[in-house]
Amino acid sequence: MLDLAYSVLLAALPAAVLLAWFRRQDRARPEPVGLLGRSVLYGFAATVPAAALELVLLRFGPSGPRLLAAAFDAFAVAGLVEEGVKYFFVRRYLYRRPEFDERMDGIVYAACVSLGFAFAENILYGYADRTVLFFRAFTAVPMHAAVSGILGYWIGRAKIEGARVDPRLARGTELGRKRLGGTELDKVESPPRALRGLVEAVFLHGAYDFFLFTRSAWALMAVPVLLAAILRLVFLVADAKRRDREDRALPAL
Repeated sequence: MLDLAYSVLLAALPAAVLLAWFRRQDRARPEPVGLLGRSVLYGFAATVPAAALELVLLRFGPSGPRLLAAAFDAFAVAGLVEEGVKYFFVRRYLYRRPEFDERMDGIVYAACVSLGFAFAENILYGYADRTVLFFRAFTAVPMHAAVSGILGYWIGRAKIEGARVDPRLARGTELGRKRLGGTELDKVESPPRALRGLVEAVFLHGAYDFFLFTRSAWALMAVPVLLAAILRLVFLVADAKRRDREDRALPAL
C-alpha cells in the first residue's frame, strides 16, 4: 500500500507543479480552488472515453508503411481523440460557468483538465516502472499542459469576445472594437475560434507523438515540438492577460 501511495505521489507531482504555475499566471483574478479541483477530476475522468475511442480507432488503423501507421496513431488516435475529449469536457462542464469570465480562465481550466488527464496517464504508465514518471515529468506532462493551454486560449477568446456581441457593438464603434479585441470581423469569427484551438492542439500533440512513434532517430524531433508548444503557450498567456487587462480598463457599457 505504501508503495502504491508513493507511485501516486510521484505521478501527481509534475501536474501539481504545472497547476501552480498556471494558477500564478491567473493571480489577478484567480479561479475558485474548488472549481479548479473539479476541472482536474474532469480530466481524470476524460481518460475513460478517450481510452475507449482509441481502442476503436486502433482496430481500423492502416497496416501499411510504418510512417503511415505512426501518423494515424499520432494525429487521429492520440491527438484528435485526447484533445477532442478534453475540448468536450471544457465546453460541456466549464464553458458556461459564471466564473469563466476572462480569456485567461480558458487557459487555466483547459490546463487543469489536461493535467488531470496526464496524472491518470502517469498512474497507468508509471505504476510498473517509476523511471517512466521521471521522463514524463519533463516531456508528456508539460506537452499535455501546453497544447491544452493553447486550446483553452482560443476557447477563452470564443467565449469572452463572442459573448460581447450585442446591438450596441453591432454598429462598429471604437468601444465595440476594443470590447471584441479587434475589428467587426470578430463578431463573425468568434464561434470558430474554439475549433481553431482544437486544430492547433491536435496538430502539436500529433506532431509530438508522431516523432516518438517512428521509433527512430527522428524521435528526438519531439523535443523541438515540445519547446515550440511551450513557447506558443507562453506567448498566448501573455496575450490573454493583456486583453483581459484592457477589458478591465474599459468603461462599462
